Amino acid sequence: MTTANRRTRRAPDLGRVSTTLEAIEDNVRGVLEGKPDVVRLALITLVAEGHLLIEDVPGVGKTLLAKALARSIDCSVARVQFTPDLLPSDVTGVTVYSPDTGEFEFRPGPVFANLVLGDEINRAGPKTQSALLECMEERTVTVDGTTYELARPFMVVATQNPIELEGTYPLPEAQRDRFLMRVSVGYPHQDDELEILRTHGGGDRLAQLGSVTDAAAVVEAIDAVRDVHVTESIERYIVALCRATREHPDVELGASPRASLGLLRACRAAAALVGRDFVIPDDVKALALHVLPHRLILGPEAQLAGRSPLRVTADVVDGVPAPTE
Repeated sequence: MTTANRRTRRAPDLGRVSTTLEAIEDNVRGVLEGKPDVVRLALITLVAEGHLLIEDVPGVGKTLLAKALARSIDCSVARVQFTPDLLPSDVTGVTVYSPDTGEFEFRPGPVFANLVLGDEINRAGPKTQSALLECMEERTVTVDGTTYELARPFMVVATQNPIELEGTYPLPEAQRDRFLMRVSVGYPHQDDELEILRTHGGGDRLAQLGSVTDAAAVVEAIDAVRDVHVTESIERYIVALCRATREHPDVELGASPRASLGLLRACRAAAALVGRDFVIPDDVKALALHVLPHRLILGPEAQLAGRSPLRVTADVVDGVPAPTE
């Protein structure tokens, strides 16, 4: 961005954006008790045009979070249950011959929805997982040499169980890098778990959940978030953090430039969510712990020593000086 563009930047109107996002947040929190931070991260991912990987043990609300977010927006939603026998064409679509017309017709797959819920994504084989790579990065699908555009907004919300390894396939690095964030729901607090018994024990709260906005309003929020101001010092701070992961002695593969761009978009979305039209260093510090760790591959010695990508990311955030302007 040139100096002239910085002086004449257009300040986004965040009034309607904040109202839309707060309505979605309140709606989702009505069925997912005690997890406001997780709900907010999911919203940030949505308006940052990213994809969300929810990784945790069974029964803590991974699929519930994904479904509640989908129900809160009046848009097309598709659910894919990933299994070992799932084919790439089951996800992207297939071209079939129509006897009525005598021509080949394309039948779109579930990725042509606005929100795609991928349950237990690590149960599908590598070939099926790779079918999502083009969709998640370029928002297009290519079948039999023809490229089709996906609708806006487009978001993949995938879940996986990190404990059960039988019959699962690790996500390849290229696919993990396409998820903007990886979040963990975690077990609820004692009082929150008691509230779950009282609210969900008498019926299905999710079935009663209605939409509070539509796809057009979400697209408007996405476009407005792009105009949230980021100073050059913040940009340099984001780059320094990502470069520090590549130079860390415990890291074999550090954060990519895609991670830098994703962190920038996430920070803009986080600022807009609280009504700010500019990004501050605290936005970067907080979101780096969710955007970067799942992209890092530690060296063998670090893994044997019990180091984790999250701990390494925290060390990087502590070690790189934040701008003070």
